This record gives sequence, C-alpha cells and structure tokens, in this order.
Amino acid sequence: QVQLQESGPGLVKPSETLSLSCTVSGVPITTASYLWNWIRQPPGKGLEWIGHIRDSGGTAYNPSLKSRIAISRDTTKNQFTLLLSSVTPEDTAVYYCVRFGGGHYWGQGAQVTVSA
Repeated sequence: QVQLQESGPGLVKPSETLSLSCTVSGVPITTASYLWNWIRQPPGKGLEWIGHIRDSGGTAYNPSLKSRIAISRDTTKNQFTLLLSSVTPEDTAVYYCVRFGGGHYWGQGAQVTVSA
C-alpha cells in the first residue's frame, strides 16, 4: 500500500525558507516512471503545481516559482523534500506531496502559514 506523509513546520516567518519533507512508504521513490510532486492550495484558490522530482532524480519546476524552489531526495529514507525560499504571506497554503504514475497518490496535506 502506497502512502505519502508530509512533515514540516506549520508556521514560517516572511523572508525565511520553508522546508517540507514527504516520507513515502510502500514503494521506493527510485521506481521507474514515477513522478514525485509538490502541489499546493492557497486558501480560497485552486491547486497549484510546484514541481517534481522523478525516479532518476531529475527535477522540473513551475516557472513562476522556479527561482525560489529546490526539490531534492534522500533515497536512504525514501523521502523527498521541498525548499521554498523568501516566503511571503502569499505562500500560505496547504502543501501536498503527490505521486503521479500508476495512479495518483496524495498525502493528507500540511497547512503552512507565513506570518510574522
């Protein structure tokens, strides 16, 4: 059974760097053809794709966020991590980690609030 679980701080101050991790169970994140994504939903708005890291370790980012994003992975922990720098209140959202490929699997989501 594939499960994804987000973890990280719920509150981040403006200008700081947000760090969220997603721990995956049930399948290695190095399994071929899977994309491991970060998606967010700001309050009252739709879903926004942030970026992904694929089985090979290659990454792709939303152009509108690319200058502030880094997605990496730790294969020994079967985790992948999002770093979002220089956050503002507009980065307040529920952040989801999601697997694409062979069906979509979503984490339960992590509320992140950017506030002083």
